[in-house]
Amino acid sequence: MIFGLLADAVLLLHLGFILFVVLGGFLVWRRPRLVWLHLPAAAWGALIELGGWVCPLTPLENRLRQLGGGEGYTESFVAHYLLPLIYPATLTRELQIGLGLGVIAINILAYALRHRARRAADPAPRPLGRW
Repeated sequence: MIFGLLADAVLLLHLGFILFVVLGGFLVWRRPRLVWLHLPAAAWGALIELGGWVCPLTPLENRLRQLGGGEGYTESFVAHYLLPLIYPATLTRELQIGLGLGVIAINILAYALRHRARRAADPAPRPLGRW
């Protein structure tokens, strides 16, 4: 039972991380210091998708499920949990690249909108290093 709970905790952590990767640029609007956590997370998320790699949390969750007497899954976290919710087809390499590019595009948009709003609110130039 404990392994099943741990696997569920990893699942929730994984989902939270994915949401942070995709939408964290908008969270940075309210909490600017999170930029130093979000940029590496977004880069990691995009690289995982663009590189066709498997996030280390996926095998960890699978192992915990197996130790708890359940079954793991062979596809990625995205293919197993998220794609059935969003797309009816299975994960293809082209779709995976699209997801990676989508992460980049959403975050560029979030940071560009934040930058534009800051410039409109305070047109005075800021010293380098001030976010």
